[in-house]
Amino acid sequence: MPESKQGSSVAHFDVTNIGGIDETAVDIPPGVTVLTGKNATNRTSFLQSIMAAMGSTQATLKGDADEGSVALTYGDEVYERTLTRAGDAVQFDGESYLDDPSVADLFAFLLETNEARRSVARGDDLREIIMRPVDIDAIRSEVEQLEAEKGDINDELATVESRQRDLPDLEQRRTELREQIEEKREKLAEREEEIDNSSRDIEESRQEQDVLEEKLDELRSTRSDLESVRRDIEAQEESISSLKRERADLEDELEELPETPMGDQQHLEDEIASLRDQRQRLNSEISDLQSLIQYNEERLEEEDYDVIQSLEDAPEGSGGAVTEQLLESEDEESVVCWTCGSTVDREQIEDTVDRLQDLRRQKVEDLNDIKSELDDLKTDQREAEKKQRRRENVERKIQETETEIERREEQVSSLKDRREELTEDVESLEDEVDNLESEDFDEILALHREANQLEFEIDSLESDLDDVSAEIEEIEELVNRADDLREERDALVEELTDKRTKIDQIEANAVDQFNEHMDAILGILEYENLERIWIERVEQTVREGRQKVDRTVFELHIVRTTENGAAYEDTIEHLSESEREVTGLIFALAGYLVHDLHESVPFMLLDSLEAIDSARIAELVEYFADYAEHLVVALLPEDAQALDDDFNRITSI
Repeated sequence: MPESKQGSSVAHFDVTNIGGIDETAVDIPPGVTVLTGKNATNRTSFLQSIMAAMGSTQATLKGDADEGSVALTYGDEVYERTLTRAGDAVQFDGESYLDDPSVADLFAFLLETNEARRSVARGDDLREIIMRPVDIDAIRSEVEQLEAEKGDINDELATVESRQRDLPDLEQRRTELREQIEEKREKLAEREEEIDNSSRDIEESRQEQDVLEEKLDELRSTRSDLESVRRDIEAQEESISSLKRERADLEDELEELPETPMGDQQHLEDEIASLRDQRQRLNSEISDLQSLIQYNEERLEEEDYDVIQSLEDAPEGSGGAVTEQLLESEDEESVVCWTCGSTVDREQIEDTVDRLQDLRRQKVEDLNDIKSELDDLKTDQREAEKKQRRRENVERKIQETETEIERREEQVSSLKDRREELTEDVESLEDEVDNLESEDFDEILALHREANQLEFEIDSLESDLDDVSAEIEEIEELVNRADDLREERDALVEELTDKRTKIDQIEANAVDQFNEHMDAILGILEYENLERIWIERVEQTVREGRQKVDRTVFELHIVRTTENGAAYEDTIEHLSESEREVTGLIFALAGYLVHDLHESVPFMLLDSLEAIDSARIAELVEYFADYAEHLVVALLPEDAQALDDDFNRITSI
């Protein structure tokens, strides 16, 4: 939505063929604008024009027109919408101020039939109305995603902590290896010095000694290769054992998962598609009923005599829209039906409108049931898809594990063949060395063997030291990363808490807003013996679709006082019409503030306040004026007299 603040701009409207308006141009400055005049002066029609410019579809075409339009010039922008008759419906086109007007229809455009305004008197589910604009499925999806991210971080931190516990032992092992290497090097230096001394004594046998030393070097190298192969075999066999354990765990998990998690998916999709069709049909029917109810109520209110005259003067067979006008005849207790021209009792048509309203309420209840059932089916579908993805992942991991086991087993087989070859080479070299030995060389040969063994041991220890040092460095890097991971987790936990409690926060904020503003307005309007009206959030077990769940409901409490000051709880049925109207308007204001419409919708509209006395209307308008950039109020002249003279007044539309 665009921002509502346009530098306190004047809003200019050009309207053609909307409601009862032929053509008009009206400027609405910031602050309070009062549309004042008798009935049938197009005040409600102009409010509908504002709503249409905002994006609402709760506006009607003039009865004798097939096309209408409204253009809003606001700041540097122009928004224009057209209304075209399409059979019994009206089609809306063009660019509107709001991308989605549904929340504004509910809480900003407070005409007589506004659902939030009427909800208190009808005993509707107040919590459902407040929470209707909140995409609960999206919030749940975000919570699941954040939970998964937090789980990944926790797994990584658990790995870090596990590895960190190994760090002291590794550091001790590294110290021991360094000490052992140093000791071996000292011994090797001693043996090399002894070899040098012995070599000087047997210079004449240098040639034989060179051959022997060459064989000893080859023997040492071959033994080193053999030891490396043995270590590789051990490492591979340990990896194979680990992979087999992992495969067993995966197979156990696979056993627990259903073989066909998705089941009869087509049946589930058909059910969902059917429920969506029903939801769409009910939404359309509810919208049509709302338009029909509003149209009839306006016709009864406006008492437009010109239209009936035009119907009587029209030639036979000229036709006309089925719902062009509902007009009051000279007899104030009867009206002329716009469909057939016959005179009927006004009460009969009002009863028909009441039945239409009852039908609309029933369809809203049916719609809520379908939404609940649709939510259940979507949840089942998401859970099945989740299990299906998990089963596919487990099967894939099992296959990858088996492939890796086969690869490593092949490597072990190859390494064992290599081990046998090296073992034979070592035995052959030892035989050659034995053949070269003589009594003169016994001592030096022993020294060479010992030196060769020391060098082999040093190489092995240095290899172990490299492995241990690399592992220590890896753990230290993980430990350094742990702080960042904890910060990420803390941020995720904070966001999760916010997401999980978002619904509670909205509910609590709505209750606080209603209770705060209701207390304030009752203090201002001073209704006799009406002490307090407030909402309490309570948990109840209710049925949603096929399940019983615990959910929050809003209970409305009314507290009155007796003449002697004793307080007692009353019911909504015992409120006066004025008190009910004020309560409904304050509930709508709570929704307006909770959903931040004061930041995104520049207009708040008030109509049909006749049930409230003029002095209280003036106080109510003053109170609402603090929350909207443009507050537009339609009033009868006698009700408008009590309002501040500084307010902008429009007496002709």
